[in-house]
Amino acid sequence: MANLYALLAGQFPADRQRPFATTDDGSVLRYADVEAQSARYANLLGRLGVSPGDRVAVQAHKSLDMLMLYLGCLRAGAIFLPLNTAYPTAELAYFLSDAGPALLVCDPAQAEALQPVAREAGVARVETMGVGGAGSLPAAAADAHDVFATRDAADDDIAAILYTSGTTGRSKGAMLSHGNLASNCMTLKDVWRFTADDVLLHALPIFHTHGLFVATNVTLAAGAQMIFQESFDVERVIAALPRATVMMGVPTFYIRLLKEPRFTRELVAHMRLFVSGSAPLSADIHRAFREHCGHVILERYGMTETNMNTSNPYEGVRRPGTVGLPLPGIDIRIADRESGRELPQGDVGVIEIRGPNVFKGYWKMPEKTAAEFRDGYFISGDLGFISEDGYVSIVGRDKDLIISGGYNIYPAEVEAALDELAMVRESAVIGVPHPDMGEAVVGVVVPLESGFADDRALTAKLVDRLARFKQPRRIIFVDELPKNTMGKVEKRLLRERYAHEFG
Repeated sequence: MANLYALLAGQFPADRQRPFATTDDGSVLRYADVEAQSARYANLLGRLGVSPGDRVAVQAHKSLDMLMLYLGCLRAGAIFLPLNTAYPTAELAYFLSDAGPALLVCDPAQAEALQPVAREAGVARVETMGVGGAGSLPAAAADAHDVFATRDAADDDIAAILYTSGTTGRSKGAMLSHGNLASNCMTLKDVWRFTADDVLLHALPIFHTHGLFVATNVTLAAGAQMIFQESFDVERVIAALPRATVMMGVPTFYIRLLKEPRFTRELVAHMRLFVSGSAPLSADIHRAFREHCGHVILERYGMTETNMNTSNPYEGVRRPGTVGLPLPGIDIRIADRESGRELPQGDVGVIEIRGPNVFKGYWKMPEKTAAEFRDGYFISGDLGFISEDGYVSIVGRDKDLIISGGYNIYPAEVEAALDELAMVRESAVIGVPHPDMGEAVVGVVVPLESGFADDRALTAKLVDRLARFKQPRRIIFVDELPKNTMGKVEKRLLRERYAHEFG
């Protein structure tokens, strides 16, 4: 398989004047511009001393220049290393010292503060990149040559390193190859029926696999267009929806749209597809969205280390509360957490994944990499089961499993029961230390109406829904749940916050 960029470029429309991306200010980036600007960045990297295999770390605001830099890295054989803009200086110092990039690209406003951090980590060069073409790197790229002979790449050459969230210790750098990314985007293009006629509404961040690899690579692989927005803003999204055919989002996007009176059935009657991922979509929101606007959200399942693994079908039943079927060419099994023994259908165990999408391993962590594979399968750390007809359901992370009085309790099951209650907007279920039970189930609830705090009313409605040992021993009401930038609830923070709830 060729260099990922070469593969994508082979799918570009014959008419290179067709738009690839439009922005809210009316700017248009055409496919001819994609070729020319990515070539400029590829040439510039060489001028800045970046060699094939070198890392290019980027902590900058979402912009089309950042996408062109990503493509330039692919073309030049450099390794793209996007970093969450929310990372503080202390965390950034760890990433830089661990990855050893040849170049750090940051927001112009952060350059002065990050220069000593980069110097301490041994980074040879710091450049800046802002929105709207601001920064030293876009300025230098404008003067670079706009033709570049894309380097050949082997399937296992590293295209990007993405650091995991680090909820259990230090973040790990997942090494994703050209082959990993190429196989996944071509599969998704086919199973989601993407064509050159599609227009994707892109409001996701691009330091994450969802916005960078799924949304961007699939659009390029189809020769399609995107409406490129700096972030999710309800006003801008509603204004753009009439021009889109597809939207990819996290559950929080859809929850916010459902609250907006202008989000109507008529507004999205022309839409072809809504996709959700990066965090669990509750069955309740899935049903509410369908009833509200007539569209059935397609939920899928992926990870930093694997990109996408499963998807509800484009044609067929998109089942609420499940992440669908394994994608073509990807093998998924459910195994016993300790022994690795494959479990029968319907039994809950750890989800293990094998396929061309699975990453090469963790950067500079060969022992950790070896420990995360078993019989050729990557051990995901997610707990789930597979139904008789092949649908995969996720019941939580291995580390989120609650063991109370010797019973295994899966938070997703309790959350689903809570979310179905009319008084609940959303919930998170955690286990906290308990003097008698080892752990106790605690439900953290965002009420539908501000001020509602009747825990007894909720508990009473769970009696017929959940076995007694699964019912929360305490329900705590909050205005909002702590979430990361992809809308995933940060249960670690909740466990820390309520660790002493039972003394």
